[in-house]
Amino acid sequence: MLRDSFGRVATDLRVSLTDKCNLRCTYCMPPEGLDWLPSAQLLTADEIVRLVGVGVERLGITEVRYTGGEPLLRRELADIVARTAALEPRPQISLTTNGIGLARLAGPLADAGLDRVNVSLDTLDAATFKRLAHRDRHADVIAGLAAADRAGLRPVKINSVLMRGVNEHEVVPLLRWSLEQGYELRFIEQMPLDAQHGWSREAMVTADEILGLLSEAFDLTPDDREERGSAPAERFLVDGGPARVGVIGSVTRPFCGACDRVRLTADGQIRNCLFATEESDLKTALRAGATDEELAARWQAAVARKRAGHGIDDPSFLQPSRPMSAIGG
Repeated sequence: MLRDSFGRVATDLRVSLTDKCNLRCTYCMPPEGLDWLPSAQLLTADEIVRLVGVGVERLGITEVRYTGGEPLLRRELADIVARTAALEPRPQISLTTNGIGLARLAGPLADAGLDRVNVSLDTLDAATFKRLAHRDRHADVIAGLAAADRAGLRPVKINSVLMRGVNEHEVVPLLRWSLEQGYELRFIEQMPLDAQHGWSREAMVTADEILGLLSEAFDLTPDDREERGSAPAERFLVDGGPARVGVIGSVTRPFCGACDRVRLTADGQIRNCLFATEESDLKTALRAGATDEELAARWQAAVARKRAGHGIDDPSFLQPSRPMSAIGG
């Protein structure tokens, strides 16, 4: 197993397939974009599947989520999903995406073995979307969500980041629309993972604020805490249920004590936390001919060093040098 020194066991693997993205969301990167990783530094599809296989077959990984950047930009995505679905024991396979291209790919990905999707959508207004993402692609995201639902990639989950003075007034309309469509909405506190290092606690809309705004329009009842387990979202029944809404308070309501996640970056580095400042290199050993047993041992040693928490409230906290697009959500 992938056990750390605090007794937590990692069973949820987040795999970044690329650092590239076709949006320029303000809380992630500047409008002009970033310098992408050279292709030679990225793991190949075969390397990704092999490392995921080591995690699943030798180290107890039960869920694999493919992320980016934007994972739909990876041409081999359907093949990677199909080969992941063929692993024994078969892991649950999910995808975090901005939704652009999902209208075309939802069906093929479902056929390949994808179980469900998380789609980023921060606003119902096309003009606000363009302001946030610097791209006029709002309609594509809406179409992608509908296609995912038709393809059976359920529950279709929406991730929304609220920013003060930009879109926090949409908190109630976003939930009402999601309920009407049958999607499960999760609000996420803005995190210090932008390439510009412009994040500030004062500009962040907190989990408490989000719940306060929602409670003005809906009756929210905390969901079963035991059922939450290691899930990052605190879930609430809406108007008695069965519909739910989630709030992920990564900054103000951290869930580090129950964390079961480990991350593999697009260039083959193991990260124990989104906010980690250290990485462990698997790619070099992989390309040097390491056996699966040797790769598993390196992975176990990396996870054993996982820290107790992300430390955002610590005065010594340093924002990671890599932005979210290069880490993988």
